[in-house]
Amino acid sequence: MLTRENRNHHANIYQIVWRWHFYAGVIIAPILLILAVTGSIYLFKPQIEAFIYADYYQVQEQGEKLAPSAHTETVLAEYPDAKITKYRPGEDSTRSAEVRALINGESFTFFIDPYTSGIIGKLNDQHRFIDRVEEFHGELMLGTFGDRMVELAACWTLILITTGLYIWFPRKRQKIFGVLIPRFNRNRRILFRDLHAVTGFWLSIAIIFLVLSGLIWSGFWGTKVQTLLTNAGVGYPPSIWVGSAPESGIQTKDIADVPWSAQTMPVPSSNQHSGFIPLSIDDVVHITDKEKIYPTYEVIYPSSAKGVYTVSVFPPQAKDEATMHIDQYSGAILADYRYDNYQPLGKLLAWGITVHKGLEYGVINQIGGFIVCLGIISLVISGWIMWWRRKPRGRLGSPNSPSILTKKRLTILLLIFSIIFPLVGLSVIIIFLLDWTVLRRIPRLKKFLT
Repeated sequence: MLTRENRNHHANIYQIVWRWHFYAGVIIAPILLILAVTGSIYLFKPQIEAFIYADYYQVQEQGEKLAPSAHTETVLAEYPDAKITKYRPGEDSTRSAEVRALINGESFTFFIDPYTSGIIGKLNDQHRFIDRVEEFHGELMLGTFGDRMVELAACWTLILITTGLYIWFPRKRQKIFGVLIPRFNRNRRILFRDLHAVTGFWLSIAIIFLVLSGLIWSGFWGTKVQTLLTNAGVGYPPSIWVGSAPESGIQTKDIADVPWSAQTMPVPSSNQHSGFIPLSIDDVVHITDKEKIYPTYEVIYPSSAKGVYTVSVFPPQAKDEATMHIDQYSGAILADYRYDNYQPLGKLLAWGITVHKGLEYGVINQIGGFIVCLGIISLVISGWIMWWRRKPRGRLGSPNSPSILTKKRLTILLLIFSIIFPLVGLSVIIIFLLDWTVLRRIPRLKKFLT
């Protein structure tokens, strides 16, 4: 039987957890709503782009396709000063080829009929709808600052889920209603509470998965994890190199958009001998096709005389990922890094990323991700409604509780979490400093926060 002291101890912990859950929600709810909305759109990228750019993508099959060089020459004939940067052959007989080029400092994609080499359409890459959605989703269209804000919100979402599960956990013998199923026949306050708590419970694992699989793409935490895994031998293995691995200060992610596991792979140099001339795009496509790379690949052109052709592919399933570096003079494959080369953890991360994007399991994956995004939106909205209905007029209405520092175990857990996710640690330090130096010293502000 619990003593009064034990009951007070548990009540204090509950109040502390509730307060941190409340503040976590207040801080990140707007960003979490943006991530859920943009994520639900991005899940259907293949269908959306196929609809928007149907006139650019679809071509009529008519005999043999012309050589890739004919496609690039068409662009150069129209724009002599253009610099070709990428080429993407169509993956089937009714898909257009794509040539990306820099023109007056701007990047454009030209859609080419592979049978006639005629330009079907031209698109400024800054105007791609899904690319802007992805940019909003990943960095709020605010560059590095936005990337850090999204990362911080994602990390605080883990705190939000953890504290929410503690609050939800039934401490008495209860029926499934109100715990596993919302009580729709009760008053509005209980209904919104149940919709928030029960939805949060059922989606908790899925949300944690989305957060962690998304965090590995983040600019700060994701980069640190990537470096750590590479140094630990979980990144690219030496066996992918023909000869010894190159000593290069340039990483593959600096020159091409490649799968996550290949991003830190150093870029080799082409062996430029006297009299050597660069390969044509025809040769590079022929080499790539012989290696049986998934047909949605793109070829990134060398950026210098010592550069390499880089082949990158983002297939629907992680098992088909590939990154290749090809000597631009000899055609030698300098590196061939595929899913089979990944270490077990690398394979798990690759799988997680494709599931996160809604690709790995097709439409079922998209529908599942969409349901989770809708659930996150409902969690945010129901949380706002509960807060608005209970908060006193003219005040924030945060739950009263002792300081978390009065509970050793909670303090240790927060410290561990702050070490694992440094941006959270930094934000916690800022919160405590504001609390001690500002919030507690201004009576009107202190009253507003209660």
